[in-house]
Amino acid sequence: MPKRLANILFLLTLIILLSGMSGSKGMQILGIDFPGEKNVAGKVLKLNGAAGKKALGTVKLFARGFYLESPTHDAVEAIESEQVKHFSMHYLTGKITAGRLQKSFTRAMEKSNPPELVKTHRKDIDTFASWLDKKTYPGMTSSGTYEPGKGLTFISEGIIKGTIPGKEFAQMYFRTSLGDTSDKALRKGYLGL
Repeated sequence: MPKRLANILFLLTLIILLSGMSGSKGMQILGIDFPGEKNVAGKVLKLNGAAGKKALGTVKLFARGFYLESPTHDAVEAIESEQVKHFSMHYLTGKITAGRLQKSFTRAMEKSNPPELVKTHRKDIDTFASWLDKKTYPGMTSSGTYEPGKGLTFISEGIIKGTIPGKEFAQMYFRTSLGDTSDKALRKGYLGL
């Protein structure tokens, strides 16, 4: 092999290796691309993991990516750590009504959290559920972002629906996806396991 060609191949290999080392790796779930890094609330977050859900094995419901400042495989750390956290949701079906979204969210909050926390935050749970006020459609997006000192902000279709202040409600919200009673397959995906 001519020396010049060998040098070019060496440089190309080096560039490919170095580009693979910079930044986090992205993922594709049910046809949705989740970038390895995302700028959220003035921070560069890394993709901790992603997962998707199907109904009856064939109907794609949603794909969701979980982003953290400091990625972790530990559920308790992901739920309780004081860092910017971000769930990015992509709906893949038009079959989920607003009423069903609201009931599912409320049930998940009640199932995943101690009764005293649910009682304390009943108004917050109802407020957040009221923000789930649209039937889904393929391509619809939403996100939940926790910022320390601010609280949990929910955005649907690019519109800020509101913020629930404090960290306790945010931990309850993240517990629905990462806690012991959450869907095991989804939790594994979000935790990058």
